[in-house]
Amino acid sequence: MKFLVIASFPESLLGFRGPLLERIKKQGYTVHVAAPNLPVGSDLCGSIEAQGLVVHNIPLRRTGLNPISDFLSFLALWRLMWTLKPDAMLAYTIKPVIYGLLAARLAGVSKRYALITGLGYAFQGAGDSGSARKILRGLVQKLYALALRGARKTFFQNPDDLALFRSRNLLRSSSGAVVVNGSGVDLENFVVSEPATPVSFLLIARLLGDKGVREYVGAARLIRKEYPLVIFNLVGWIDENPDAIRQDELDSWLSEGIVSYWGRLSDVRPAIESSSVYVLPSYREGTPRTVLEAMAMGRPIITTDAPGCRETVVNGLNGFLVEVKNVTMLANAMRHFIDCPESLKVMGKASRRLAEEKYDVHAVNEVMLREMEL
Repeated sequence: MKFLVIASFPESLLGFRGPLLERIKKQGYTVHVAAPNLPVGSDLCGSIEAQGLVVHNIPLRRTGLNPISDFLSFLALWRLMWTLKPDAMLAYTIKPVIYGLLAARLAGVSKRYALITGLGYAFQGAGDSGSARKILRGLVQKLYALALRGARKTFFQNPDDLALFRSRNLLRSSSGAVVVNGSGVDLENFVVSEPATPVSFLLIARLLGDKGVREYVGAARLIRKEYPLVIFNLVGWIDENPDAIRQDELDSWLSEGIVSYWGRLSDVRPAIESSSVYVLPSYREGTPRTVLEAMAMGRPIITTDAPGCRETVVNGLNGFLVEVKNVTMLANAMRHFIDCPESLKVMGKASRRLAEEKYDVHAVNEVMLREMEL
């Protein structure tokens, strides 16, 4: 039996889906993975193959909407599935879901599953009336509705995204839809450590406006006027996305000394261990993996009262929820931990408990396996 997983970000195959792929293998499937930027002989390709997975390099641009390149991606996926004839397939992120499920239908793959890990650039900025983003949003929604037709199950990582898809008729009423607790987190890999002292803060994200990076920097600027020695760590990279932070903007923050920039990390645990509080002022998420990792390591969380983010925090128990784009409220939440450092351990322990009760990757994967009838 063959199971095909399609992704747009190849590093996520092991980083986010590794335990799920391993469980599918244990069910007796030969697991194939398809993603861009996986040429034969590359280090990442070798790492994936070392886990017993069969790798297929496909032409796919994660961002942008170029009709020619996107059609070539669709055609490559159709050819792959027509040749491979998988018994089942799972796609996650926008383009793999849309083009992967459409290609699978044409190739005769009957068991088609989609995982909606977040809504992305096209769904953000709903107030941009008449903008290019609004046009893109309309097109993406039409493609989603077409692709998800006939999917056996569509997995969502928060109830708000499911409700939005239902309200916009992107899912048929007969379509199976399931909400899971994000991608889960490996509690054995992300172990508890003492919050760093003195108090410091951390944000890990692709450097996009919609991730709240500018709000994080704005709050850091406010805090450092009162507490000039507080450290604000930033981990991430400038992404190929219309909403990406510009290099000159990042350079200005660094020259100003507002943030300590770690760059892009393959292993975020050292950054979490070196920080006291994890902050994600995102405008919307599926379920943010970095928040789950910080929770597992016993860190209080400051995040937004936004879809996907609000599920990770019980306000006042393991952290604080703040309004989207509200820099003052974000700074006030940060100030709490500076003024009351004794709450770091208490809220950090609560984060770990929530991670154990709700976000254990093995429990999340068992739900998906059961719903896919594997």
